[in-house]
Amino acid sequence: MTENRLKDSLSPYLRSAAHQPVDWHEWGDEAFQKARDERKPLLLDIGAVWCHWCHVIDRESYENPEIAALINRLYIPVKVDRDERPDVDSRYQAAISAISGQGGWPLTAFLTPDGKPFFGGTYFPPEDSMGRPGFKRILLAISDAFNTRRPDVDQSAEALEQAVAKAEVFHGARGVFDPAVVQAAIDSAVSQFDTEHGGFGHAPKFPHSSVIDLLLERAKWSDGARLLAIAEKTLDGMAAGGFRDQIGGGFHRYSVDERWCVPHFEKMSYDNSELLKNYLHGYQALHLPQYQRVAESLIDWVGEVLSDPDRGGFYASQDADQTLDDDGDYFTWTQKELRAALPPDEARVMELYYDVGPHGEMHHNPEKNVLWIAASIEDICQKFRMSQDEATLRIAAAKGKLLAARRERRPTPAVDETLYVGWNAMFVSAYLDAGRVLERPDCREFALKTLDRILAEAWDESMGFAHRVGVPRLEGSLDDQVFTIIALLDAWETTLEPRYFEIAERAMQLAVTRFGDPELGAFFDRPRDAAPMGGLEVRRKPLQDSPTPSGNSVAAMALDRLFALTGKRAYREWAEKTLEAFIGSVPQYGLYAATYSLAALLHIRHPLQVIVTGTTNDSKASELERAAHEIYRFGKVVLRVAPERQSTGLLPAALREILPHLDAAVPRAFVCVETTCHPPIAEAQTLKALLSEVAAKVAVS
Repeated sequence: MTENRLKDSLSPYLRSAAHQPVDWHEWGDEAFQKARDERKPLLLDIGAVWCHWCHVIDRESYENPEIAALINRLYIPVKVDRDERPDVDSRYQAAISAISGQGGWPLTAFLTPDGKPFFGGTYFPPEDSMGRPGFKRILLAISDAFNTRRPDVDQSAEALEQAVAKAEVFHGARGVFDPAVVQAAIDSAVSQFDTEHGGFGHAPKFPHSSVIDLLLERAKWSDGARLLAIAEKTLDGMAAGGFRDQIGGGFHRYSVDERWCVPHFEKMSYDNSELLKNYLHGYQALHLPQYQRVAESLIDWVGEVLSDPDRGGFYASQDADQTLDDDGDYFTWTQKELRAALPPDEARVMELYYDVGPHGEMHHNPEKNVLWIAASIEDICQKFRMSQDEATLRIAAAKGKLLAARRERRPTPAVDETLYVGWNAMFVSAYLDAGRVLERPDCREFALKTLDRILAEAWDESMGFAHRVGVPRLEGSLDDQVFTIIALLDAWETTLEPRYFEIAERAMQLAVTRFGDPELGAFFDRPRDAAPMGGLEVRRKPLQDSPTPSGNSVAAMALDRLFALTGKRAYREWAEKTLEAFIGSVPQYGLYAATYSLAALLHIRHPLQVIVTGTTNDSKASELERAAHEIYRFGKVVLRVAPERQSTGLLPAALREILPHLDAAVPRAFVCVETTCHPPIAEAQTLKALLSEVAAKVAVS
């Protein structure tokens, strides 16, 4: 079989198309020049290795010799991996959404030879079906329009480019920072809350991790009880549904229904890192042991499937399917399969617990059941006349057998082992959080190993962070810079190793210089000195949380944290300019601007710092440190300052003045906000009470 030019690509998604008869090009000058030379439009396909419908359009259309011949004759075809080139994807998603009202993957766009889009959509069937025009008909019609009505095509493309450019830099959105803007995201979340199933909006239902953290943060405020209940209902709904892999741990990408029952089965790194934080924070705020168990099972799955145990690093994703003929078959069960894997007494329990019957939820195979928690432990006890301990042990034993059967009898969906810097940094922060909250030194050590690998393989003193760990270097995005700066600050707070802080400061200076807008504030997603992207060359300032937290909001958090540690006003001024750049547009984004609201809260009240003194092995100091981690407060910093590794240079000014006059070997806790520190505390309960009191004090009207 002849392979096309994608066979040597570093992207697993592009390599998966190397056998196709389409004459694919990677994104770059060669494709654009060929389109100009041959006076042909470009056909742009953007997808990902984990994307089910991307594989469907590959098989139905791009592997079809007749359609491939049509494409090769009429177009210059270009294939892009959205994980590898988020800059390309984000711009064309905006453009095609403006044309069709719909975005997503696969993204199918038709471009002029200079890369400007004039028509597009998502998935197209090969022939007319499902109310969609067939791909063959579209290919012929678009080519005809390009060749016979070129002035109209160019005019349409130009107008679309201008509209996207205007929307992406938020013209007219700048204003004076107003803390009240925080309420917009909260009101949006409350209005869209699903009171029956948890979560926000209707089907399909996605996790909104920043919203959950925002609601947990508000728990100590007026009306906090209602917001805490919304967060709890959502955490419970996600944990009990098929959206969560009940057997293997971790979460799928989203639920196709309102009940969190039937998921799209791919598992993404960035979803799981942020959901891990949610359950850790939920455990801190609500002290419910089931949230600890959810977090622990997620960590177990990452350790087994989504990480490099030897060198450090978190892989990008796990696919949903093994073949195009299945739809999550690895994760679902027929009643016959479940009974074959379990002894009869355990099978009866699990059929009730997970609602497994002869007819399941999957359309492609009606016998397949998604596992979701349909019965409580109490229901099991009553039905089978057993104690709670006996029921719990029986369920645990059965889950172990089902997991073993899944591993042994089913081919495992592929894992994309690419290490993307920003997504790895997000997991580094989550694992450092797990190390503190769950007292898991293994999580702490793996996070630091991963961060050290990023520094060794993706950091450049003059360019900042690359997008991908390893060579050749792929230019880093704003997300790669700011997520890794946050991870470095988290690592410094955990270890007090100066190199983490020093690189964080240098990386932020580079981010301001290369990505920052000195005139209007905020940050562009691509550096100003990057090579031309080609195609839709518009500047873009990301605000929306979709699917990862907004890069500009995270940048503002990093700047305010650096200000709190250094006292350098330039950091706070840049944070405020960043928040001001979007202030007029934030309300219309609602819950999709939840990370902005968290950044605004941090800016209003400054990071809360808890400094614990005492020798490394002092049990009283450890008790104070443990107490400090038990209380959830967004942006809270806990520093363990032992005499043998004491470094007061980055501590609050008020504390720096008095600490040298105290016996650092005596265990104490100091709670500081900006320049003010409370009197030293010696008892864990007193510390928790003070932290709860401080958490309830806010400056938002």
